[in-house]
Amino acid sequence: MAVTTASLSTPPDPQPGLIAALDDTARTWLEGSVAEVAAEPAAVRRLFPAVRRRCGHGRLDSYWTVDEAARAVLLTALPLRGQALADEVTRLHRHGDPAEQRAVLRALPLLDLGDLALALVRETLRGNDTTLIEAALGPYAAAHLPDAEYRQAVLKCVFYEIPLDRVTGLGTRADRELARMLADFAHERIVAGRDVPEDILPVVRAFPDVVGGRAELQHALKEEG
Repeated sequence: MAVTTASLSTPPDPQPGLIAALDDTARTWLEGSVAEVAAEPAAVRRLFPAVRRRCGHGRLDSYWTVDEAARAVLLTALPLRGQALADEVTRLHRHGDPAEQRAVLRALPLLDLGDLALALVRETLRGNDTTLIEAALGPYAAAHLPDAEYRQAVLKCVFYEIPLDRVTGLGTRADRELARMLADFAHERIVAGRDVPEDILPVVRAFPDVVGGRAELQHALKEEG
């Protein structure tokens, strides 16, 4: 199906670009912090909140900000596995501010967690912070979130006006049921005289049978095609 959205993939390695972006003082601090976390995992609880002040928070690339990338480097330095790693990551998320929570969510695909971090994704999707919802719907959610929950998350993005090209894996995971849900949403908007978000139409168009006899929706699909 031809849906132009973020692909199901892993995020870019944060370290090479980050090291080049940091000045000598920040780089030295981060290298020391990585060594400290590797030697004593609990040190991350003290160092994680300090990252933005010590390293900055500008945009690094299309996926990472500088502070998110630096925090991801700290998380990948943790010598923990399985439930112990999930518990530490969950602690950092629960006690963190929104910037720290975004960093945790963006770093999830870099960590060997299996399904153990799904609770963090679900907790985020129950909230209304659009920056956190967007961060939660990255490669980790695309790989691990069950179909029904993934569909509901996409629909929530539509309601919250989060562009669907920021939802990882939609081109791979969009199915007939999601298209039906989006077609129903689009029909309701048309009947109410409201605009239909253009980015839902490629998903609906890929499963034309979900449109049924709804002439207004058929017209909208042809008009935007």
